[in-house]
Amino acid sequence: MNQDFFARDVLAVAPDLIGKMICRRLPDGQVLRGMITETEAYRGQEDQACHARMGRTKRNEVMFGPPGYAYIYLIYGLHWLFNIVTGKENEPQAVLIRALERPLDGPAKWTKAFLVTGSQNGLYLPDSREVWMEDGEKKEIITAPRVGIDYADEPWKSIPWRFIAK
Repeated sequence: MNQDFFARDVLAVAPDLIGKMICRRLPDGQVLRGMITETEAYRGQEDQACHARMGRTKRNEVMFGPPGYAYIYLIYGLHWLFNIVTGKENEPQAVLIRALERPLDGPAKWTKAFLVTGSQNGLYLPDSREVWMEDGEKKEIITAPRVGIDYADEPWKSIPWRFIAK
């Protein structure tokens, strides 16, 4: 997928990623592939669940850049979570890749299995030979509220910006 795919609003990209393949070339040359089955959209500084809600920081700097870049951060000091920047530069949006095909049904499970760490933060996915996206199969999608964002007020806590393969 090229930059144009990611240059759209996060609410268009997040559901369109369901059924696509995420690929990771390991240091030994082995390539892992997994079909994306769940995503979440995070949309700008107005979104109280988004990392950009407090403005630009060292942690979220990649979100403010051009689309198509990996935004990877450490949560709870333990787990790496993988996001893809979407939209326009300086308008921070990102899609969290929550799950791949079973048994990788959690954002930390699949990154651990694919050996994703902070060293991939800032990779430009359309040109990367380390982590990239490939077309997959179209899936029927259901929506639900995002999870793990109890700190956000309504409507951000309940807005159905989680996209799941049915």
